[in-house]
Amino acid sequence: MKTTDNLYKEWQSLQPLKKEDQQRLDEKFMLEFNYNSNHIEGNTLTYGQTKLLLMFDKTTGTASMRDYQEMKAHNVGLELMKREALDKERPLTESFIRELNRVIQVENYYKVTRDGQGSYLIHVGVYKTRPNSVITATGAEFHYASPEETPALMTQLLEWYVNTERQRELNPVELAALFHYRFIRIHPFEDGNGRVARLLMNYILLRHGYPMIIIKSNDKNAYLDTLNLADVEVGSIPSVGANASLDAIKPFVEYIQKQVNYALEISIKAAKGESIEDEDDFEKELELIKRKAKQNAEIEKNKIRFSPNEVWNVLEYCFFPVTEKIKKAVKASQDMFYQATYYNLLSKTEVRKGGLHINSVQRNTTNSQIRDYISNAKRMFFVYELKYGKQDYFLTKDFCIEGDFAITFNEKDYSIQYQGRQELTYEYGQYPDEAQINQIVSAYKQSLIEEIGKATIK
Repeated sequence: MKTTDNLYKEWQSLQPLKKEDQQRLDEKFMLEFNYNSNHIEGNTLTYGQTKLLLMFDKTTGTASMRDYQEMKAHNVGLELMKREALDKERPLTESFIRELNRVIQVENYYKVTRDGQGSYLIHVGVYKTRPNSVITATGAEFHYASPEETPALMTQLLEWYVNTERQRELNPVELAALFHYRFIRIHPFEDGNGRVARLLMNYILLRHGYPMIIIKSNDKNAYLDTLNLADVEVGSIPSVGANASLDAIKPFVEYIQKQVNYALEISIKAAKGESIEDEDDFEKELELIKRKAKQNAEIEKNKIRFSPNEVWNVLEYCFFPVTEKIKKAVKASQDMFYQATYYNLLSKTEVRKGGLHINSVQRNTTNSQIRDYISNAKRMFFVYELKYGKQDYFLTKDFCIEGDFAITFNEKDYSIQYQGRQELTYEYGQYPDEAQINQIVSAYKQSLIEEIGKATIK
């Protein structure tokens, strides 16, 4: 530990840092810790997206909403951990650990089973209610503590930590590494254990005046390999792992010590006003961009494209379900007019002229003329016209109402234009659900009420 001790002493001698140096060090850690700790667990946000989100509260790209929520929540957990660590009067408790798990995961959610055949509910902020395990590199299943064992083992872990810290039996780096390992062998939660373990490891380091460390996602294999080496030495019994000795997990302790040394070196540079940018930052971000571009190219290649069959699917699962409801709504007011007209028009252009009327077409039609025409269709219209308002209701018989609903067929997707020229776009193979259909129809109902209300006799 000589190198670590010397670096630590130098770091302490440079305290306190200038405000601007502390700020850039804090910013670097905040971005890199959140990015890397979540990326290890499968979060897809790039470093650039993480920075945009956490510093400017903006999003870009096509990542899932869950990834954005997860990143923001993890940063809240980081701030919570830092505040707790710096309160030297308050000991580490199980309730705080459960709260940390709840904060970083926000709310209960469903997770897909390992075989991909089902899903189960993740309960956040509480100890697990179902067994958890991982598949090792050899294909064997490695089990963590059972749900029944977990409460007692967690109580034991916290008692051990508080006593060991008080008696100073281990230096902070050893204490942080051993706590991390024992916690992981319990795996007390249904999800989020890795992130909580890394937060708690930094809680211990920060509490004892060390800079916090970052396990980089591009070093994930080395991180997991040293944990696996410790598992082999300790054995597979969870209760034994939850009480592992420092000697038994030596490879993991050495790995964490190496990360602490690196964090000390970066922090010392910051304190001296030197650059703290990593040499691999540019290469890392560029590689992530390349990887994402390849993924997007693959997705684009596999997208369903425009075809006569897809056009008919859009009519079947979107056009007809929507227009039938619009027609029903409009018909409720047609007794106020002398004439009511409804028609469907399939057009090769973007306007309603010169198209083919297909009023008689029903779902699943086999009409070859219609199917041939569909292959070159540009747009599909549903049009309604209510003409010559009755004098019992309106001041003038010339009053009329007209409206349409249209679908435009593009090469890669199709778009819906509805009342008020509002627009929705879907990829082929995707269709509006019941709630979206009702929202569209409601726009027509509201428009009818407003137009008729303005023109009727008061």
